[in-house]
Amino acid sequence: MSQPSFPHSFNIVFFGGSGDLVTRKLLPSLYQCHKNNLLVGQGGIHCLGLEDYSQTEFVNFAREKARQFISGGEWDDAVWASFSRWLAYDRLDATQPEGYGVLQERLSRTLAEVNVFYLSTASFLFAPICENLARAGLIGANARVVLEKPMGHDLASSNAIAEAVSRYFLENQIYRIDHYLGKESVQNLIALRFGNTLFEPLWRREWIRNVQITIAEEVGIGTRSGFYDQAGALRDMVQNHLLQLLCFVAMEPPSSLKSSAVRDEKLKVLESLVEFSREDVYAKTVRGQYRPGISGGQPVGGYLEENDIPADSKTETFVAIKAEIANWRWAGVPFYLRTGKRMPERLAEIVINFRDVPHPIFPMTNGNTAHARLEIRLQPDEYIRLYFNAKPPGDTMELQQVYLDLNFAEKFKIRRPEGGYERLLLDVIRGNQALFVRQDEQEQAWRWVEPILNTWAADSTGPKTYTAGTWGPSAASALLSKDGFCWHEEE
Repeated sequence: MSQPSFPHSFNIVFFGGSGDLVTRKLLPSLYQCHKNNLLVGQGGIHCLGLEDYSQTEFVNFAREKARQFISGGEWDDAVWASFSRWLAYDRLDATQPEGYGVLQERLSRTLAEVNVFYLSTASFLFAPICENLARAGLIGANARVVLEKPMGHDLASSNAIAEAVSRYFLENQIYRIDHYLGKESVQNLIALRFGNTLFEPLWRREWIRNVQITIAEEVGIGTRSGFYDQAGALRDMVQNHLLQLLCFVAMEPPSSLKSSAVRDEKLKVLESLVEFSREDVYAKTVRGQYRPGISGGQPVGGYLEENDIPADSKTETFVAIKAEIANWRWAGVPFYLRTGKRMPERLAEIVINFRDVPHPIFPMTNGNTAHARLEIRLQPDEYIRLYFNAKPPGDTMELQQVYLDLNFAEKFKIRRPEGGYERLLLDVIRGNQALFVRQDEQEQAWRWVEPILNTWAADSTGPKTYTAGTWGPSAASALLSKDGFCWHEEE
């Protein structure tokens, strides 16, 4: 995306500054930016939390946490020592206005072109934090606020949060973050589509059979039972990550890489998604919940055996959806969305399945038809592979499927940012909103998801079970087989 210039000076303020996201993801990401000379100019990183750390105690705590999540070859004691000079910590109860004087005093010491307030907290704290920042006189034209998901649990609560934040920040100051959009492979999808003429003529209903978008997690819910049992996979993954990936696959070419142009086209996709009736929810969605099985070679319990999960919980840990887009480019092409916990492996990928030739004349070496497809892998490794049929050496005319491979690590002999946060944090400081979610996108995504939520809530049967370590309930395969398709790993 086109980049505004980097400011000469900036402050980043992390609310929830001693929490898991900040110490496990955000500070390590900023460390990498510092290590690679991407944090230029003057700056300060201010962490606010409820723990009563001294400055030295916090820096040591942050160091130990960061070392756990930065690969060995990337860690450098001297670089951390230099980076830690940017760090400051203060104990702050974000709900108490009187505590903001400490933050006000700190920021007055390092007057900056840009002040970023990153709210790594529960969303019910967004409104009081913004109100208290305003009372302390800390919201000016140079202020930006970053909001972490989940932003509400339904359309009404999401809109309430948006209304509360917008009392103090303009839309061009609000950055709703989705870390998947910071991944190199997502940005390469944009480059692949709009930087080449090769695929654009094929990127439409006439040549594409279906699109499959999967985000699979090998782990269970871990220590997130309190949050997860209230949210479930649909709110946690589909409403944000999967729909954002769908937008980048399906959007029309933007007129430029300006934030408004990119996000206008994403909104058009969301507005074109076919809405679900109650009957559609039963026919085109599958929800599942994992039961005991084998994960990572070890026996694991089911969801109902996790700590603090009610024995009668109907929360889904797996979702599969057949989505359809009502426009000229995509009418009739199913988009299959899938996400789940306790699946066979951790991966995130987009698979574009192309149509078959109209009249096949070549036999295949395995006896089965092999469809051309484009695989865009987002994690754990990142690559783009184009699968197609070719003739192997020999005296027969049988075909075999092969692929062209763009492996980013091998092709570009430079370090790849991990997790997406490095790029997104730099974009917030620069003021580039192209990879962030605009309020109208957020609202439209909730509007599309809400009929599914409501129908499931009224259905007493609950989710179908699936064995931990598998690809979900059999109904997920049946969802595609009804259309004559299958998930690509089943071919």
